[in-house]
Formats: sequence, C-alpha cells, structure tokens
Amino acid sequence: MAPVALRGYTNYGGAVGCVLWGFSRSSDNRVPMTPARLTVEGIDLIVEGAGADTVVMLHGWPDTRRLWDNTVQALQARYRCVRFTLPGFDSRLPPRATALADMTALLRRIVRTVSPDKPVTLLMHDWGCVFGYEFAARHPNLVARIVAVDIGDHNSAALQRSLTTKAKLQLLVYQFWLALAWKLGGGLGTWMTRWMARQLRCKASQSRMTWQMNYPYAMRWMGLAGGFKGAMPIDPHCPTLYIYGQRKPFMFQSTPWLEKLAARPGSKVQAFATGHWVMVQQPQDFNHAVITWLQGGR
Repeated sequence: MAPVALRGYTNYGGAVGCVLWGFSRSSDNRVPMTPARLTVEGIDLIVEGAGADTVVMLHGWPDTRRLWDNTVQALQARYRCVRFTLPGFDSRLPPRATALADMTALLRRIVRTVSPDKPVTLLMHDWGCVFGYEFAARHPNLVARIVAVDIGDHNSAALQRSLTTKAKLQLLVYQFWLALAWKLGGGLGTWMTRWMARQLRCKASQSRMTWQMNYPYAMRWMGLAGGFKGAMPIDPHCPTLYIYGQRKPFMFQSTPWLEKLAARPGSKVQAFATGHWVMVQQPQDFNHAVITWLQGGR
C-alpha cells in the first residue's frame, strides 16, 4: 500500500492517532477541535469531529466537499466526519476522469485509511450515490450503514418505466448538455456548466464549477472510461436511510424500489418538500433526520 501523507494537524497530547484511526477522544478526554488532513492518491481528506463511528461523505455535481459544511457542524459532536472533493471535481487540479472501477478502488483506499478496523457510514448525494452504491455493493464488509440523498435505483428498468416521455427528454437535454460541455472543455465548457447549474437552481459557488466535473455525464452518454454498463443493481445490503426531494419535475428513484427499501428492518424512506439539494434547502430538518436515524430512531 502506498504511503499516506499527513499534514496540517494539531497534536492533542498524543491524540493524532486517535483522530485518524477511529478513537473519539484523546487520553485526557479532550475533543479535537482542529481538523486532521490526509492525502490518499492525490485526494485531500478532511477529518473532523469525534465519536466511535465514522461517516464518509460523498458529494455530486456540481459540488465539492463544501456541500457538507452544515452537515459536519451538526454531526461532528457525535461522529467522525470524513469528506473530500471527488477526483476531477477540484477546479484547482488537472482534469481527472475516473472510471467506475477506479473510483471504487479509491473509495476502498480512503475507507481503509480512515477506519481500518470498523465499517463506516456512507452519506452521499447525486453522483456520490452512484459511486457510493457501487462501492458498498462490491465491499459490503466496509459499509455498515448508508444515508443516500435523492438518487435511488438510477439504473433500474423500473425507474425507466416510471419516467414520462417528457421527463426522459428533460433528462437527456440537461445530461447530454453537460456531457458535451465536458467534451468541448475550456472556457466554453465551463460557461455551459455554470449556465446549466443556474437553470437547475444549484446554490454552489459558480467560481468552483468547471467543465472537468462533468465527466460522469460523459461516462453516462458517451461511454467515457467504460461508462456505467458494469454497475451493480441498487440493492443496499445494510440499513439505509433514503432522503429525497419531492419538488422536482421527475424523480431519481422508482416507487417499487422505495417500497422495498422502506419495508426492510432498520431502513427508512423520508421525503422532503425540496428540490434535489435537500441538505441545502432544509438544512436543519435534514440534519435532524440524519442524526435521529443514525442514533436508532425512526
């Protein structure tokens, strides 16, 4: 295994190992207040908070790790929160389109690094769900629980059947637009990316949005890096909280999938009167729902 770089940490009287490897407090019972930072395969990780359980956060388009700022503030008193910007989504770095198998391998490295002795909880949204579901399916021993936001059985026949012709056309237009923006690249590709983000009412900083973060759409529509043909069916093996927004022109999950998930012991489905970015549009209610479920409530 390649070495993992550690930088920018605070030494809490010997507590650095505790922060990084899953112990909640230092030997003198103080909770670390300064985030620990690691680098795994060129990806910068931020580890914040204290607790016996680790929550690994995966964002989607057109976001970065900053999507989870408010959620970390709510969770860090009880949980170790690990977040990072997905490869290819950091505008400061060169483009990095990442194949599904490579992303799964990267997530395995990250999880084994931040929690080597205990499976983690995945908290994921948008493309983070697509990659996270695949990781959990291929490495079930590394994932104890899943909190998925607004992307369900994205590759199922049931979802395709549930979409109207209008919804399918809307999906094609916005997703192929972003795939084309990736293909064109440069200033035009970035303009196209930011224009579409405005149309979709995304609140993320436009300054961080560039054409390179559109590569999952190019995977979907152009077969970039092998596409998603080999993706596993979305059938979580572990307790799952699925949160979705109701105020959208179409859904990213089918009704049969929702019903099957809701019937599983320990799992729950919760709808919000929001759009796609539930954690941004109703942060307090979102955080309450996540914490309540993680603590065993329904």
